[in-house]
Amino acid sequence: MQTPIKIGDEAKGFKLKDQDDKEFKLSDFLGKKVLLSFHPLAWTSVCADQMKALEANKDRFDKLNAVALGFSVDSVPCKNAWAKSLGIKNSRLLCDFWPHGEVASAYGIFRERLGFSERANIILDENHRVTFVKVYPIKELPDIEEVLQALA
Repeated sequence: MQTPIKIGDEAKGFKLKDQDDKEFKLSDFLGKKVLLSFHPLAWTSVCADQMKALEANKDRFDKLNAVALGFSVDSVPCKNAWAKSLGIKNSRLLCDFWPHGEVASAYGIFRERLGFSERANIILDENHRVTFVKVYPIKELPDIEEVLQALA
């Protein structure tokens, strides 16, 4: 297994498409805290609950000057259909699809043998330095309150 990025490290820059085929570039969000919420695959129940928690807490993220991003290796059409099925309208679900798992690999949380990322939350401060890293067991739903507390 790769070694996850560490607290104090500078975030790895990236540019990905979201579920609406809109480009997201990390560098455009300097001055904001950023939650990188990685989940293995769309269309699975724990992953769905993890992404719905981002959507349900959007106002709380906004008040903390933070943007919460969902990540998986799924494609734009897949993420688009999934977001619609979950009722996600305000959260961005990024597609680490091609090159396959490139961002997850850069952050040290890609499961090469299985072709998807760990379930993990990584928080970046306003200067995009890592302030929080937690890798969860694949079947465990991350505690959104823990994440919000780490952002506060």
